Amino acid sequence: MADNDDLLSCPACDRHMVKVYVKDANCNVDICLNGCGGIWFDNQELKRMDEQHENIDEILELIGNKEFNEVADVKRMCPVCGTPMVKNFVSAKHEIQIDECYNCGGKFMDRGELVAMRNQYATDAERERDVYRLVEQSFGATFKAQDAELKKGRPSAMNQCFKSFMDLFIEEAVCTQDHELALNKKAIRHINRNGY
Repeated sequence: MADNDDLLSCPACDRHMVKVYVKDANCNVDICLNGCGGIWFDNQELKRMDEQHENIDEILELIGNKEFNEVADVKRMCPVCGTPMVKNFVSAKHEIQIDECYNCGGKFMDRGELVAMRNQYATDAERERDVYRLVEQSFGATFKAQDAELKKGRPSAMNQCFKSFMDLFIEEAVCTQDHELALNKKAIRHINRNGY
């Protein structure tokens, strides 16, 4: 999706956001410089700035040590399309939740969340490995048991639950950004290949 050229209101504090061009990412982000310090990323923009090696100096220079207003953690509306946004964790660590619009694909991060997210992992490869570990820890035994039942030719109630879960898992993945979808597809291939 192309950069949004409209002047946006911050979904957290309703102040006007300022467009900031991030040279290395070759896109504009919207920052609430006169309010809460939140950052809006149009669809796919966050992928260009989520790894530690990706240069975001323009953002860091503006938000640096500046003081921002505190905001309540309430249900937020997308500043681009007006759709209610959904809270999602940015990684398998479940430490940072951001607001995402499932309609236009935009993402809103409160003050400090971009830097905190980048500090969790150096690369997407590290983030992917953590997702694999989480899936295996959470569902590995269930997947192995399910595989054993299927090999015996006995579809069970557990098989039906597993199928429903996987359908939901895939459907949910479609609603997230492309690299998360790729992670979920890789996890499913890993599960199918290894039997768990």
